[in-house]
Amino acid sequence: MKRKAGLLGVLLLSTCLAIAQQATSSIPVKTPKAVMDRFMDKRFGMFIHFGPVTQRGTEIGWSRNDQVPEEDYDNLYHEFNPKLFNADEWVKAAKDAGMKYLVITAKHHDGFLLWPSAFSDYNISKSPFKRDIVGELEKACKKQGITFCIYCTVLDWHDKDYPIDNPHHPEINARKGDMTAFKTRMKNELKEVITKYHPFMLWFDGYWEAPWTTADGQEIYNYIKSVDVNVITNNRLGKISEKLGGDAVGDFLTPEQTIGKLNMDEPWESCITICNQWAWKPNDGMKSLKQCIQTLVTSASGNGNLLFNVGPAMDGHMEARQVARLKEMGAWLKQNGEAIYGTKGGPYVPTAEYGATRLGNKIYINVFQRKDSTLNIPLLPNTKILKSYFLNGNAVAIRSDSKGYKIELPATLPDENCSVIVLEVDVNAMDIPVIKS
Repeated sequence: MKRKAGLLGVLLLSTCLAIAQQATSSIPVKTPKAVMDRFMDKRFGMFIHFGPVTQRGTEIGWSRNDQVPEEDYDNLYHEFNPKLFNADEWVKAAKDAGMKYLVITAKHHDGFLLWPSAFSDYNISKSPFKRDIVGELEKACKKQGITFCIYCTVLDWHDKDYPIDNPHHPEINARKGDMTAFKTRMKNELKEVITKYHPFMLWFDGYWEAPWTTADGQEIYNYIKSVDVNVITNNRLGKISEKLGGDAVGDFLTPEQTIGKLNMDEPWESCITICNQWAWKPNDGMKSLKQCIQTLVTSASGNGNLLFNVGPAMDGHMEARQVARLKEMGAWLKQNGEAIYGTKGGPYVPTAEYGATRLGNKIYINVFQRKDSTLNIPLLPNTKILKSYFLNGNAVAIRSDSKGYKIELPATLPDENCSVIVLEVDVNAMDIPVIKS
């Protein structure tokens, strides 16, 4: 035991020294691969946009100086008192949906903090509500086994040290600002949430305005790693790019309101709304169950995660219709989650008819619609299909010729939203190269 403990100590010391050396060199410390793998295995998370502007039913950031006058917008926190907020109920809605992580807009572009901070007076403790929304959600997530994550903005139209105060006309009455002071405050706030709430991931946005540079983003990324090397960040700390590496800052790509393409080389997560608006809007249109399930499945089939957004109402409750829709997704995942969690995308590129995921010696063909009595898919190179069947269901007949496989479909698919066919193969499915349909 002593020898093992000594060896462990040496390994820990070596790791710490390596991190320290990287931190003082020009090579930035990166999030460990094992941490990124845990994140990507989760596949499904809840995004929550919530703040004082919810009282107006307008978009959380872009309505400032537009639908909501600046003076009104910036003082909405004086009325902010979401008495029906219940962290356990929010987290339960995520858990019942089959979601594995949750991201709360702890600080959006309005600059208002949903936690009591030592570094800004523009925070939840100054509202009538006063309670620590971030802290209560962190505790509820821990209790219910959901991974807790935090959204923070890069820009801040309220902070006098940030050079822009109008999102629609940044060139008009732009403040001189002080970016050094702004970044110092930003670092203090980030250290505060990292050490106090221990988020698994920090989700950034607001990179697009001219005062914020890629160098600023890299500086903040390096600072986060100096506080906790295991904290993941998305690629919106610097100027957003469609590829990682090079000047890109962050650990994963973030297509917005669209599903990412199949990408076996770079981690990605699509952020998409369950309704139309990010923040709550009265009578906002909501996606059908089929749209919701197929959005999740297509994301997983492309080897990405889905961060699905819910906007709680101004009094703090989540709309019953949204909670019910999420629970329906959870019911589907209870039956078919084997084809989603922990899988990789491919080997087939997703189509309008199906998407594919894989794990071990299994390929999951997620069928979106029945166009004909057979589903035609390309041949798998150097691979033999040993068994084919509906997940938790009957065997499926499959024939092959030089053009591909023909999978026999019943007159009515087992699930009208998405039915899963399992192909057991004689190789590790991950070794099969990507095949275009």
